[in-house]
Amino acid sequence: MSLAPRLDIRQSQSLVMTPQLQQAIRLLALSNLEIEGFIAEEIDKNPLLETGGVADEREAAAEAPDPSTMDDGPPDEPVTADRLIEAGDAIADAPLDADYAAETFHHDSVADSPGPSTEGIAGPGGEEMPDLDLLGAAPPSLAEHLAAQAGEQLSGVDLAIALHLIDQIDEAGYLTVPLPEVAQRLDVALHHVERVLGVIHGLDPTGVGARGLAECIALQAREADRYDPAMATLIANLDLLARGALPQLRRMCGVDEEDFADMIRELRAYDPKPGLRFGSTRIEAVSPDIHVMRRGPGWAVELNGATLPRLLVNRSYYSELQGGPQNRESKAWLADCLASANWLVKALDQRARTILKVASEIVTQQEAFFARGVAHLKPMTLKMVADAIGMHESTVSRVTSNKYLSCDRGLYELKYFFTSAIQSADGGEAASANAVKDRIARLIAAESPKDILSDDKLVDLLNAEGFGIARRTVAKYREAIGLGSSVQRRRQKALGA
Repeated sequence: MSLAPRLDIRQSQSLVMTPQLQQAIRLLALSNLEIEGFIAEEIDKNPLLETGGVADEREAAAEAPDPSTMDDGPPDEPVTADRLIEAGDAIADAPLDADYAAETFHHDSVADSPGPSTEGIAGPGGEEMPDLDLLGAAPPSLAEHLAAQAGEQLSGVDLAIALHLIDQIDEAGYLTVPLPEVAQRLDVALHHVERVLGVIHGLDPTGVGARGLAECIALQAREADRYDPAMATLIANLDLLARGALPQLRRMCGVDEEDFADMIRELRAYDPKPGLRFGSTRIEAVSPDIHVMRRGPGWAVELNGATLPRLLVNRSYYSELQGGPQNRESKAWLADCLASANWLVKALDQRARTILKVASEIVTQQEAFFARGVAHLKPMTLKMVADAIGMHESTVSRVTSNKYLSCDRGLYELKYFFTSAIQSADGGEAASANAVKDRIARLIAAESPKDILSDDKLVDLLNAEGFGIARRTVAKYREAIGLGSSVQRRRQKALGA
């Protein structure tokens, strides 16, 4: 074997992830609202990009074919991100924009309609803007609510101790640190901290600042003037109540059955987590990315026009810049801006087409669900959809991530329609796991307080209906939908009687 240096020529193939292909893949996984933020960043970097109105889009864009129709004809050849890159020079390619004023798009907001509106506030360009007075301010947090009340009742050192204690209260309203630790940290006497905590116990909501469930309930019972010896005994033995030892607990309280039932009903009316009335963060409503509507004998699948990004390439500004004095660096920069702008518009258009194609196939395979409900949901995997539309499973997975579908039956995440299969007990068609969960929930909701269904009984009922399911699977599904065991449900119904 020769050890001398030499030069060899080898030929090999490799897959290279170009920056544009990586960007196209990232766009697939983003929701429409996330795309808006991405577009805002791109507009700041690229002067040739702009958000256009409906009139601008009519002039600048050719009408795209409607991908929302679900005909039985042969499917179009899929256009993948790789093929989009191979399409040619991005500078020479025209942007593929859609006509959002067409009837095929769902007009569900003021911004979607080109016509004037009688409501709202006129923006700088004359377009209608939402009335800012209708947008309520974020509600105060629990800490802010308590601090405002403490400031009205305390001052000086007492107020400083109170604010420190308020900072140690969790979102449920419970104090999370021992009082001796607080006294040592602030270098004050323990009785001083206890006295300030007593003031916090009198703040709204009642029960806040408690160091445990029993103290929280006791504070609310005192507020209602119902903290008598019998109620104090009941609150001090909540563990017996949780275990269902009602006869023993009634004897300890020294009351008859009627008074004991009234005490339990009153106890159930108290709030075990008073702090949750004040959210720490504002809950944002989920906006659907896709609308599914009945259209004649079939279904129409459309992107949500209210959140759909609208992007145009300002070619007149490009021509103006190109006609001015330029050096080599400015020409290269301008060409890069145009290529990037054209590519982004084409990538967003391809993203929309891909989402519609995947969503249309989901509606096709789950048509029974949209027509008759969750009991008719069929087992479906990513591979089934990918094979039907000629795409890879990873592409379908990215498309269905963080996307929501709105239909007559409610708002669903696209991942909801992909469920495992439960084999039929009689050898028939398999059922979806979500359909089985729905049936378990219905059976438990209809059970009698005197005849609580055990997991074994649920297995027998489901097998009789054709679901071949094991007991451990029933228990897993029951826990997944938040339903307790038969013992827990029997205890709850006894307490609520």
